[in-house]
Amino acid sequence: MLAIFLQTLPFFALIGLGWLAGRLRVFPAEATRWLTHFVFWFALSAMLFRFAATLDLRALFDARFVAAYLVGSGALWALGFAVSRRMGQPLADSAMQAHVGMTGNTGFLGVPMLVALLGERAVGPVLMVLTLDMIVFSTLITLIIAAARHGRVGIGALAAALKGVVTNPMIVSMAAGLSWAALRLPLPPPAHDFLTLLGAAATPGALFAIGASLTTRPVGRVGPAVWLSAAKLILHPAAVAAAAWAFGVPPSPAGIMVAAAALPVAGNVYMLAHHFRVAEQRASAAILISTAVSILTVPAVIHAITKG
Repeated sequence: MLAIFLQTLPFFALIGLGWLAGRLRVFPAEATRWLTHFVFWFALSAMLFRFAATLDLRALFDARFVAAYLVGSGALWALGFAVSRRMGQPLADSAMQAHVGMTGNTGFLGVPMLVALLGERAVGPVLMVLTLDMIVFSTLITLIIAAARHGRVGIGALAAALKGVVTNPMIVSMAAGLSWAALRLPLPPPAHDFLTLLGAAATPGALFAIGASLTTRPVGRVGPAVWLSAAKLILHPAAVAAAAWAFGVPPSPAGIMVAAAALPVAGNVYMLAHHFRVAEQRASAAILISTAVSILTVPAVIHAITKG
């Protein structure tokens, strides 16, 4: 356990460094916004393209893996939604809180950290989790909020959800990489070196940006945020693990799926909540709390996975 903690510590130390820089205002909010923009559009996209372009597509898609992740995550989503409704929250707020409780920081934290800790075998499962989160659950929350506000799901809501998918650089870079892999084209050495060099900026840049952005999050409604953080860090990996066992997912991809589910709440959840003006403070506080607590919970989960 100590060895795993020490392995994950540099990743969380980078987040802490970003938080300290933002807190001391030596790295202002405007700089954080542009660093995030660089990582999102360029560095992380280069990393994802290179990973996807070198995958064995025949071994990538596993229906059992997809079903297990969707069932486990969907069960947690339904639980979070039911709890929020039970507490008297409106439909849109309940849906957003359910989304907060099961959407992990797979892109900025999971891809660089899990691949570094668990090796190249983690690439395919982590990319699959990232794809399902962005395509299935992000579309779901968009449609539910539209239905809650307008009483129905119209063409505008469907178009907005589709636009969000096809204009997301992470989705586009993964799709381009998978297309490259499907054509079995080799990466020319200069292109490989370029992508490697640019992608190398993704890990430190993303982690630093996560920490710096935490200082700009408004904190409020701590009580609900504690429940949402517990759902994300404890219940989500537990639900996914149970579903992986039920569907017979092989141990290696099942463990990586569970590790991805154990990640803290994604930062882009706040941007979505802010865009819809729904549960903003709860989402913000859950990001802050879950990221801080995950320093202890993520190593514990990875330790359990490595021990089988």
